[in-house]
Amino acid sequence: MGDDRDYVLGTHDDEISRLALQHRVWRPRALDAWRRAGFTVGHTLLDIGCGPGHAAIDLADIVGPSGRIVAVDQSRRFLDALEATCRHRGLANITPLELDLDAADLPAVGADGAWARWVFAFVNRPRDLLARVGAALKPGGVLVVHEYFDYSTWRVAPRSPEIEEYVRVVMESWRANGGEPDIGLDLPRWLAELGFAIQTLHPIIDVVPASNFVWQWPAAFIQVGLRRLVDLGHLTAERALAIAEALAAAEAAPHTLMVTPALLEIIAVRR
Repeated sequence: MGDDRDYVLGTHDDEISRLALQHRVWRPRALDAWRRAGFTVGHTLLDIGCGPGHAAIDLADIVGPSGRIVAVDQSRRFLDALEATCRHRGLANITPLELDLDAADLPAVGADGAWARWVFAFVNRPRDLLARVGAALKPGGVLVVHEYFDYSTWRVAPRSPEIEEYVRVVMESWRANGGEPDIGLDLPRWLAELGFAIQTLHPIIDVVPASNFVWQWPAAFIQVGLRRLVDLGHLTAERALAIAEALAAAEAAPHTLMVTPALLEIIAVRR
């Protein structure tokens, strides 16, 4: 089992809070994708790399008491947070499951669907994980994936060398840890090879001012990520401070725009 420290972004309290904000920003797009994928009452769905479970809770609302969410993650700390939420809300249709996403088979539940957001970018053997997801789906089961395909689109306008430095260091840190930030470029081919029929491919990128709620998602990733990159030795404290100051200046300046990393939404059906 992978130790929580193996996750390059960390599992500390600030990261759990950041993931909650991230889900609030992305929730409308996730709900729309799940609707188009046909997720509905009574379904058994897999949440792959569920983290502290924000998406799993929304999925549980969709499938209702007659359905089931199997929420899989390799972080015990994230799963503890999800289990606490389930107890607090009285949710009985979520089954948290601790598994090594790089090695363990997924539960053979004949799932009607599966969901993964920013998971394949972090594992060491993403194609193998994709094959195991396919094996856990029943024929006709639908997979919904959100993964980046061009992370380097992330910048501000007017351009900031410090923000672009941050993006570059993030990509280097993921690759040093065995991940691939642009994994979305590989997924369509692998899905076809593994017997999936691709239903839709949809690119998502936003260009927003600081007043837009979407801005809060990349801004929080910088604020929390800087401390993590310093802890991991990928940035000096001095460079982290310069990047934080550049973000604050960009946010305060009139007419600044945030361009988000290019993401690919994939909806694919297991044959």
